[in-house]
Amino acid sequence: MNKFAIIVAGGTGTRMGSTVPKQFLQLAGKPVLMHSIQAFHEYSTSVGIIVALPASSFPAWETLCEDYAFNIPHKLCEGGKTRYDSVKNALSLVNADSIVAIHDGVRPLISSGLISRSFDHASETGNAIPVTYITDSVRMIIDRVNKPVDRGSLRLIQTPQVFHASLIIDAYQRNYSGEFTDDASVLEAAGKSINLIQGDPYNFKITYPEDLVIAEALLRYQQTKQF
Repeated sequence: MNKFAIIVAGGTGTRMGSTVPKQFLQLAGKPVLMHSIQAFHEYSTSVGIIVALPASSFPAWETLCEDYAFNIPHKLCEGGKTRYDSVKNALSLVNADSIVAIHDGVRPLISSGLISRSFDHASETGNAIPVTYITDSVRMIIDRVNKPVDRGSLRLIQTPQVFHASLIIDAYQRNYSGEFTDDASVLEAAGKSINLIQGDPYNFKITYPEDLVIAEALLRYQQTKQF
């Protein structure tokens, strides 16, 4: 069965305090997005990679690819107004009889191990959604009143979220809802059960300036372990 990876990269630099989209910011010598693409290519060169970017970012991305001699094969897809629209557009390039991973372009530390587990589990069960446990105490605020929440019943959701393509393509035929916070919620709205697998705490999303510092330190640490 063919495998695809849709990498969604429509973010901005607002919370980073930058005018440069965060997927284009430098991390360990190259843009964040290149790390995310490279992770799937290193997992398997046969994975078809589709990158969803705002059309206005195409020229900047093409220039970056030239500047960094970045030649990993991938297709560009025009992103939409929302993440939902971007994924829906990208799914039009995916074969219905394949397995497709949908990943945030600003999660550059995704490991081959997690990618492999996600594809394998989705192949068997129809979908695989990586999660991590919450280690901090949690409180919920309602009408200015706060109370503790049992963290044992909560999980943090990550990507890649992996699906039988026919299932997620069908789910994305529905009209957009504000309740669609990720691809799993779209599939769930179509009446399908969601299968959770163990994620990776290093697979975090670049959101704030300090995240780049942490990511770079982790990349250096991983490189030292390889020698």
